Amino acid sequence: MAAFLRQGALAFAVLLSSSPVLAAPRGETPTIQARFAHSDGVIVVAHRGCHNPAPKHGLGAAPENSLSALEHCVAIGADVMETDVLRTADGHLVMIHDDSVDRTTDGTGRVATLSLAQLRALRLRQNLGGAAAPLTDEHIVTLDEMLAAARGRILLNLDIKAAIYPEVIDAVVRAGAQDRVFIKTEVGIATPPLAGLTPYDRVPFMPILLNAEGKADLAAILERQLGGKRPLGAELPHMRLEQLHDVAAVARRNGLRLLINTLFEGFVAGPYSDVDALRDPAAVWGRLLAEGVTVFQTDEPEALLAFRATLPPRKARR
Repeated sequence: MAAFLRQGALAFAVLLSSSPVLAAPRGETPTIQARFAHSDGVIVVAHRGCHNPAPKHGLGAAPENSLSALEHCVAIGADVMETDVLRTADGHLVMIHDDSVDRTTDGTGRVATLSLAQLRALRLRQNLGGAAAPLTDEHIVTLDEMLAAARGRILLNLDIKAAIYPEVIDAVVRAGAQDRVFIKTEVGIATPPLAGLTPYDRVPFMPILLNAEGKADLAAILERQLGGKRPLGAELPHMRLEQLHDVAAVARRNGLRLLINTLFEGFVAGPYSDVDALRDPAAVWGRLLAEGVTVFQTDEPEALLAFRATLPPRKARR
């Protein structure tokens, strides 16, 4: 880990020396670039916002991808809220994960066939939804509203769920939020370096490495993505722990972040899920941190933040 910090600091120093000053005004969250560059430790990404209860902060559940899920993330101190974007029938960008509204609201139908007004009339279900989940008084929000609510308070990872990347990025730029979000898309060994290509070059970008048949050379895929403008790092796919070594070496050499999901059954084969982490955080989040992962996307952000607080302090980068 010490080698990672030394090499990462050098690489980020080179990056920042050619970039504008990235400091945030007092009381505001730093930009994506500054947070990723200057924080050597764990970065907590709340999956679909902080929808699970956070009992240590006195917070109950919140509907996923809602404004209250964002407010809970701010309250507990999560670094990033991951949230999903789709387009309505009349061209509005809205925050919802599924193609249909059935799971998360009291309505039915596909998002792409419903107008914004029709979506607004629906009530969001609590937490991850489902027919048994209680209805709330909250409603689906637009991307513009989510960007406004997050501004200066929390960073966003926009998970774009359809071929609407240019529209989403245009909305981000119009809102002046291009330094406070990052986006991702899947890449394989034949994918050209995307961070420097339109429209991805307009916002911080992180490729999601594809692991074809569970046998891909993830290190080679990441190396290829470094052929132009550098991405923030890379999101790791479903994989075996043994595959992490080589791709982590590439990330260390280039001062890049690696993001892993511990959602559901976990994206690393074996006992590396949120459920496992709640039982033994050091064996899951701690082990993956030691392997070179520093960005964790989780449905248990409060528990991950508590684990982060137990880690030894790290020297600030200069």
